[in-house]
Amino acid sequence: MKAIVFHEQGGIDKLRYEDVPDPIINPTEILVKVQACAVNRLDIRARHDRPEVQPFPHILGSDIAGDVVEVGSEVYNVNCGDRVVLAPCIPCGQCADCLNGDENMCDNQVLIGFQTNGGYAEYVKAPAQNVIPISSDLTYCDAAAIPIAYLTAWHMLVTRAEIRPGDDVLILSAGSGVGSAGLQIAKLCGAKVFTTASTDEKLERARQMGADFTINYTQTDFAEAILDATGGRGVDLVFEHVGAATWEQSVASLAKNGRLVTCGVTTGNIGQIDIRKMYQKQISIMGSALGTTSELRTIIRLAEQGKLSPIIDRVLPLSKAAEAHRIIEARRHFGKICLCPDGVEQAASSFTRRI
Repeated sequence: MKAIVFHEQGGIDKLRYEDVPDPIINPTEILVKVQACAVNRLDIRARHDRPEVQPFPHILGSDIAGDVVEVGSEVYNVNCGDRVVLAPCIPCGQCADCLNGDENMCDNQVLIGFQTNGGYAEYVKAPAQNVIPISSDLTYCDAAAIPIAYLTAWHMLVTRAEIRPGDDVLILSAGSGVGSAGLQIAKLCGAKVFTTASTDEKLERARQMGADFTINYTQTDFAEAILDATGGRGVDLVFEHVGAATWEQSVASLAKNGRLVTCGVTTGNIGQIDIRKMYQKQISIMGSALGTTSELRTIIRLAEQGKLSPIIDRVLPLSKAAEAHRIIEARRHFGKICLCPDGVEQAASSFTRRI
C-alpha cells in the first residue's frame, strides 16, 4: 500500500510517500480502508520531536474514517463493509481508570498514529473496540474531522467545565481545529461566544459559525477587549489551548467564579498566575485531556443529526501531506485539513460547502 512515512524525526522534508506492507491484523483487530484522515497539530510535533513516537519508520494519523475490509476471528461487533470512524485512543482496559470509565486517564493508553502506525495510509489496523459506525449522513471527511478536536472540546466544555446555557464563553483561536469545535459546542449548549483569531477573514468565518463577539488578537489585548465588551465583568468560562502566550490574558478575562479549562500548550508549558486574584475572584482552573469513547459516540450522533458540523479547510491527496503540514505550521487554515488516498475524491464538510 501507499503511505506517508518518516524514518527519523525532523522537518517536513522527512515525510516520504512510499510503498509499505499492508497491516496484518490479529484476532481482535479490524482492517480499515482509509477514506479520509484529518491532520492534527500533534502530527507536526510527532514528526518534529515528540519522544513517545513509535514505531519507526512511522505513519502518522489519529483521526481516521473509512470502510472495514477485514475482521479478526474474535471480532463480533463489526462487519466487512461497515462505514466507520476510529476512536483515537487505545486504553489498557485493566487499570482503575479504565474500569471506572475514565479511559482517557489511563496511564498505559496509546494513541493511534502516535504510538502505533496511523491513517496517513491506504489501510490501517485498529482494535475492534475502537470502531464507531457512521451513517451516510456524514461524509468520510466530516467523520475524520471529529475525533481529536471535537472529543477534546466536548470533554473540556461539557464534562469538565460543565458549560451552562447563558454562560459567556471565550474560545481562543477559532480558526484551529479544537477552537472551531469548541465554538460550535458552546453555541449548541446555549452560550454566548466570544472568540479570537489572527485575521479578519478568520473572524468573519467565526461569525458565520455563530460567534457573538470576535477579537483580532494581533491588534489588541484580548483580555482588555473582553472586559470592555462585558462592562468589566469578564466571562464565565475560558476555553484555553494555546499555553504560555495567552495564559495571563486568559486568566484576566475571567469573571468572579469563572472557570478556565485548558488542554494544550502549543506556545509553551509555563504560565504565571496571581494567586491573590485567583482566590479573591474564586476562579477555578482545570485541565482536560481528550475524552471517552462514550463521549465520542454522542458527538458522532449529534453530527449525524446536523447539530454539529465539522469544519474542513481543505481536502488534499495523501501524497500532499507535506503541504498540509506547511499550511498548519503557517496557520493558514480554518478548521481541519483532511487527507484522502490519491485518486479518491471526497466531499468536504457539509457546513463548509454551505458557506
